[in-house]
Amino acid sequence: MGPELGKKQWYIVTAYSGHENKVAENLKTRISRMNLSDYIFKVLVAEQEVPILKDGLPTGKTKMKNLYPGYIFVEMIMTDESWFMVRNTPGVTGIAGSSGGGQKPTPVTREEIEPVLKRMGIIDITMYDRYNVGDLVKVIHGPLEGTEGHILSIDKETGACRVETVFFGRPTPVDVEFGEIEKI
Repeated sequence: MGPELGKKQWYIVTAYSGHENKVAENLKTRISRMNLSDYIFKVLVAEQEVPILKDGLPTGKTKMKNLYPGYIFVEMIMTDESWFMVRNTPGVTGIAGSSGGGQKPTPVTREEIEPVLKRMGIIDITMYDRYNVGDLVKVIHGPLEGTEGHILSIDKETGACRVETVFFGRPTPVDVEFGEIEKI
């Protein structure tokens, strides 16, 4: 049974909130031990570094914040063996999109997983295929977060994007990273 039987897709694995990192480590250990690295590629806990505040002011320290408590994102080729291994890993409570009765779970769409990956700084070349000059996008990260505009240019080599937005009633081009935009 070779990896060509299916294509790799993202799935959402559920776990007890607060135990996501431990469960992700369990999954990685089992992938290696059971020689499933040709079927299970990435195991991610969606975390973002956030400043630690004291009395509402930044302390200069940061901590990791889980953006999706109770969820682990797994990129895999769904086979009987990979599905069995994931759902029987200690700490896994299920796989989202599984209706039971032996039905394999449904994968997460590219549109759904892309913002999660971008927030974690994970960009892959296939993401660019969905974006074209003229598309309406929103800045999801960084100093211009929440700003909307149309794509003027995208440099797939560097990830630099120019977006035309409106500031004070005037069209204004702004430069952002590809990882900071999301299609509307």
